[in-house]
Amino acid sequence: MINGAHVIIHSQDAEADRAFLGNVLGFPSVDAGHGWLIFQLPPAEVAVHPTQGIPRHELYLMCDDIEATLVRVASAGLAVAPISEERWGRVSVITLPSGAEQPIYQPMHPIAHG
Repeated sequence: MINGAHVIIHSQDAEADRAFLGNVLGFPSVDAGHGWLIFQLPPAEVAVHPTQGIPRHELYLMCDDIEATLVRVASAGLAVAPISEERWGRVSVITLPSGAEQPIYQPMHPIAHG
């Protein structure tokens, strides 16, 4: 029944963030019209976490080798946060060209996609 997910990143500099997704991360895209790019993402998974506060959604990019990924991102001139070691993975934050922060992690748990 469900055949995919459409993720939206709200940006104060959409053109720069789109260039990052395409040129630095290498995500292929299609033009939905008028230069509106929609990027193909790698396989995804979803987890449901309990909360006592207001429900919210988060988007973490996943990678196999966080050091190599952060070197590639930093070589494009973007800021990256130090890696923190969590029980569930190795985590960092990329500062997108727009200034927005994007979490990224190398999972240390079983992953749901191939």
